[in-house]
Amino acid sequence: MTVETKLALTEQDVRSFSKKMNEAAWMTDFRADAFAKVEQLPMPKPDKTRIDRWNFTEFPIHSVESSVYASLDELPEEARALFDANHQGNIYIQHNNTPAYVSLSDDLKAKGVILTDIFTATREHADLVKKYYMTDGVKVNDHKLTALNAAFMNGGVFVYVPKNVVVEEPIQVLFLHDNEEASLFNHVIVVAEANSSLTYIENYMSTVSEARGQANIVAEVFTGANAQVTYGAVDMLPTGFTTFVSRRGVTGRDSRLNWALGLMNDCDTIAENITHLVGDGSHCDMKTVVVGRGKQRQNFTTEIISFGKNTNGMILKHGVVKDESTAIFNGIGKIVQGATGSNAEQESRMLILSPRARADANPVLLIAEDEVTAGHAASVGRVDPLEMFYLMSRGISKEEAERLIIHGFLAPVVDQLKVEGVKKLLTEVIERKVR
Repeated sequence: MTVETKLALTEQDVRSFSKKMNEAAWMTDFRADAFAKVEQLPMPKPDKTRIDRWNFTEFPIHSVESSVYASLDELPEEARALFDANHQGNIYIQHNNTPAYVSLSDDLKAKGVILTDIFTATREHADLVKKYYMTDGVKVNDHKLTALNAAFMNGGVFVYVPKNVVVEEPIQVLFLHDNEEASLFNHVIVVAEANSSLTYIENYMSTVSEARGQANIVAEVFTGANAQVTYGAVDMLPTGFTTFVSRRGVTGRDSRLNWALGLMNDCDTIAENITHLVGDGSHCDMKTVVVGRGKQRQNFTTEIISFGKNTNGMILKHGVVKDESTAIFNGIGKIVQGATGSNAEQESRMLILSPRARADANPVLLIAEDEVTAGHAASVGRVDPLEMFYLMSRGISKEEAERLIIHGFLAPVVDQLKVEGVKKLLTEVIERKVR
């Protein structure tokens, strides 16, 4: 049974926007087809969180035009601090819904690396985009929210690394939000062909105190044979948004995909992080940190599915909740029949800092093969009084002792972010949210 969905746009609006952005005709048709499916598709059903009454579809305006940047010096100070002044070669910035800045080193351009906005990619790299856009990662038919992203997409980035190319310096992407009416229907595609490597780091940053739009974010990552990708992200979206985030990966033979996610939104959030280990010998390492505060409701589903033989899936999630916030961790390790020699491990830990905060960790193992290894661990609790006593007995105040414990608790993910400016920002955000 489906429930009628009140949409802010019509099919004609979707087609008109595609034409305005000078998209290829195939993308216009793709959008219209997705729009037609929205009504028929069900909402996702994250475990232990009812979202049927959440507003994912109504917003004041679909797309806003914002200023572009001639240089990084024009960015707000907080955003400018993300970038290393000595290494500014590989950067893409989207200002609300406007592609605002792009810089890629001449060396990488010569090697065939692509870094561009998603609209340009549909025209200039149509064959590549059509190959990866919602085909094997996130699919239009997954549920209503993925179809909405396909129909309403109003931003995003396309990153492509050809085979045998090693990108030494990280590619940094900033989605800067400073208009309270702007909605973010972003779509990110990262492709690393065989024997290539890449570190990709994105930030969602907002300078408004309360938003009125929607955030529906999709990212798809593909690793070719023996490729290595580290995908780091820090999400910092404000109250007022209703946020859906789906980040998915598909791995080739003997490749490695590492996720390091700092999910620091202040709004209600449903997040999926799913990887399909398709190639034999491929590996996925997922690390996630979450901090909830106020009256936030958040649900995080992390899933690794082993299809190939001798694959390894590792999930590590640490979260902190305070005030009246709620956070649910759903961790799923799945090994299908035929994926012999594979390993699925997961660990979920939650710290509760306030009497009215709520947290739950739900580890699930789905194993359809005998010759495998698998395990899980989960805990939900408060700060260990013995740890507090030990630190305070050394002359440290209660507030400082709690701060040190929290930072140590979240460090496994924070330390994985390879850009010092981003790592510093995440540390500061954690500090601000748990204070």
